[in-house]
Amino acid sequence: MTGTSGENGASGETGLSRAPGEAGDPVLAIDIGGTKMAAAVVDPDGRVAAYDRIPTPNRPGTDAGGLWAALDALLDKLLADAGAPRLAGVGAGCGGPMTWPAAEVSPINMPAWRGFPLRDHLRARHPGLPVRVHNDAVCVAVGEHWRGAGRGHGNVLGMVVSTGVGGGLVLGGRLIDGGTGNAGHIGHVVVDPGGPPCGCGGRGCLEAVARGPGLAAWARGQGWRREQDGDPTGADLAEDARRGHPVAAAAMRRAGHALGVAIASATHLCDLDVVAVGGGVSQAGPLLFDPLMDAFRLHARMEFARRLRIVPAALGQTSGLIGAAALVHAGERYWSAD
Repeated sequence: MTGTSGENGASGETGLSRAPGEAGDPVLAIDIGGTKMAAAVVDPDGRVAAYDRIPTPNRPGTDAGGLWAALDALLDKLLADAGAPRLAGVGAGCGGPMTWPAAEVSPINMPAWRGFPLRDHLRARHPGLPVRVHNDAVCVAVGEHWRGAGRGHGNVLGMVVSTGVGGGLVLGGRLIDGGTGNAGHIGHVVVDPGGPPCGCGGRGCLEAVARGPGLAAWARGQGWRREQDGDPTGADLAEDARRGHPVAAAAMRRAGHALGVAIASATHLCDLDVVAVGGGVSQAGPLLFDPLMDAFRLHARMEFARRLRIVPAALGQTSGLIGAAALVHAGERYWSAD
């Protein structure tokens, strides 16, 4: 279905979205990544009232229209299962890079979308509703500030350590977008100038050292093996570290050290209250957070920086969806573009 809009519906054939709603109505929240597409109906208090997900059809030969059709069908099914609620708006997080706020997206791990006009497609599907799209890691940070580990604090860095390393920055209780909407890219803070090359073209970025695939590659070079189909992930490495595998544990120490160095720099710059760390690599628990804190204490020597709390993210797999919903539900804090 292409999302041809009718007067009372998101798509002319099914009418799954009613007339434009009000502030007390739920938001349709969307989280788009190279592995999965997820969607939820999220109430104004951040409660997920309905949820569904599908694997991203990121196969060779899939074109831009095929990816959109899969997302379109997911949204149709979710809204039908939820009883076609009246919506206050649509919020979405998607991997970048993207032009912002127009949300022409070119996710690195979704090659079929290059300059894909995601916001325009969602607007056509849901005419008359506010549609707000941001980077997926920014949405995770917003979710953690609004309803998660950073709730009640004014100055929060949210981080995702997974296939990549991303982040979002809230200062003075408001999301910081920067000049192009790309503030918060802590994954490209340099932690080791002589370190491994990064996909951005630089060298020694936090992402190059601490992202899951990079850690797994380093561990394989040190003799780590896992019996499974496909390439092992950072979450697999974290699981083996918890089970006591010495190389996996060493990889977590390597990641933790790099994260601690980067977080020390970030809080010296921004005077943060809380850093919430999520993503698959963070599942290693103390095996990651203990070396992270050791490195942070070593490098955060200014007195004001020592008050920082570094904690695991609290919202789990729904954090990006809750943050995407907050772009609409709490737009006065998290959306500055219109």
